[in-house]
Amino acid sequence: MKKPFTFLNGRWRTRVPQSMMLVPLAPVLAVQAWRTVRRTPRLDPATGDEHGFVPGANPASGPAFRVVVIGESTAAGVGASLHAEALPGFLAEALQERLRRSVAWSVTGENGATARRVATGLVPAAEGPPVLDLVVVTVGINDLIRRRPLRRWTADLADLIAVLRGRYADATLVVAGMPPVHRFPAIPQPLRLVLGARARSMDRIMRDVAVAGGAVHAPMDEAMARDRKLFASDGFHPSPAGYRAWAADLARAAAPTAAPAARMLITPPSPSPQPPSPASSSPPPSSPPLPGPPPSDHVPGSVDSASPADTVPPQTMN
Repeated sequence: MKKPFTFLNGRWRTRVPQSMMLVPLAPVLAVQAWRTVRRTPRLDPATGDEHGFVPGANPASGPAFRVVVIGESTAAGVGASLHAEALPGFLAEALQERLRRSVAWSVTGENGATARRVATGLVPAAEGPPVLDLVVVTVGINDLIRRRPLRRWTADLADLIAVLRGRYADATLVVAGMPPVHRFPAIPQPLRLVLGARARSMDRIMRDVAVAGGAVHAPMDEAMARDRKLFASDGFHPSPAGYRAWAADLARAAAPTAAPAARMLITPPSPSPQPPSPASSSPPPSSPPLPGPPPSDHVPGSVDSASPADTVPPQTMN
């Protein structure tokens, strides 16, 4: 939040960064952060099998669609009792309904993991060519809580996408968007407002970095956060119903066209081919995919300076 505002004092116009207005609130934000961490129930990750299979209606529809969910506490299923009743299980069910074929799922998650931790410690090492159709990664909330500077967040996210691209070169990569933190019941105001604004900035960076890396950014539907039933008892993580609703959105992002294709992959848009000239009957050569846009311009050179979240002491809520 570096956009300044102006006010007039006689003939003088003073420009003050909005983050400076939060300095008087720093003690309040610090106390709220401390109380939130102490009062928020600590829920355990989901248990049960870390892989599963959802059979398709038609056994002749082809091989199973293979998906893995990698990330922090939402990948680990905090807020649900079983992985089958958390994000990976419900995502597999939603994909099975859209693709009309069997779906095999697996999950690798760690409570409290940051984007850098996922890139360096959770992505499996290469042991032969992995056969996957879809990789869904959930990161960001711990980088938010720990006040990861936006410049470093950008670099961490780009590194993570590069690692996943190198490990799963033929798979569609979906980056789940930042949650609507400004609506989390567990976080009081004004801390909720400050963290929510920071989360939206991080999500814009996430969108740009994902597209530049050839991945799909799937923003979380803010309307979901208005239903208290979609939150777990801690008011911070999704409940099983929340995971089901979120999984449906991710399935639509991963497979926007519900069709029983043998393999559903998402590629960057390509320019429309030009029609053949009247003098030639041969088809024109196909155009290569357009490169993604450059990294986000939301990260100026002074991004590591004070920001709203920087007034909150680092805590780990995930």
